[in-house]
Amino acid sequence: MDNTRQQEQNKQLVTGFFAALNEGRLGDLGDFLAADIVDHNKIIHGEPDEPGAAFAAIAMQLEALKPYRARVEELIAEGDKVVARITQSGTSSGAHPRMPVPTGRSFENEAIFVLTVRAGRISELRGVSDRLGLFLQLGWDWPTTD
Repeated sequence: MDNTRQQEQNKQLVTGFFAALNEGRLGDLGDFLAADIVDHNKIIHGEPDEPGAAFAAIAMQLEALKPYRARVEELIAEGDKVVARITQSGTSSGAHPRMPVPTGRSFENEAIFVLTVRAGRISELRGVSDRLGLFLQLGWDWPTTD
């Protein structure tokens, strides 16, 4: 398969992943994520940086920020990597062990994800987002470093 076609397939996989999140299709995540996916977002989600931990972390985040939406603004593919710039939104509506209590307030912020694709599935996920803006919009106390 030529490189351009592979990159387009990788972009379609990432687009499908975000569509599954938007539609709350947690049972379909295995169609997009490798069973042993490594999520390197300990600062963002606080989940273990170990194979497969992303499935539970995603489910908890979707529940805590329902209704969560990710609007894909831009996709860039090179080799086995896809960079997705998204605008995400949601409401602080549910419990999460690593988030302050629900406030019922909504948020919208930008995030950038770097996803590694191997064997037709996302095998690694790294992301950064405007966490301080998230805390401000949701009315949470500022995080401390202590």
